[in-house]
Amino acid sequence: MPSYRVRVVPGVLHRGVDPAAVLPAAIEAAGERTTVEAGTVEVVRGEPRITVRYEALDDQTASDVGRAVVARVGELVVVETSRVTRRSGARWYPMR
Repeated sequence: MPSYRVRVVPGVLHRGVDPAAVLPAAIEAAGERTTVEAGTVEVVRGEPRITVRYEALDDQTASDVGRAVVARVGELVVVETSRVTRRSGARWYPMR
């Protein structure tokens, strides 16, 4: 089964949101729809990134999962950008 990931660059937290709640919420949103392989928060060039990696049968399903994750994260923080990518070998490629 193909592996996909959604990356979200979060902005400002909504009032009263615990920063520690954002990653678990993103993982839960994906997990309600498919098998989650991993979830991480990292800082790249001073910018935070939330990444959820998951399995999906096809690109459409992967896009739907990605949108669900972004929507859930958007309830907690301002989403600056997001992107769903598909793994092929050792590389990740943007969805078309």
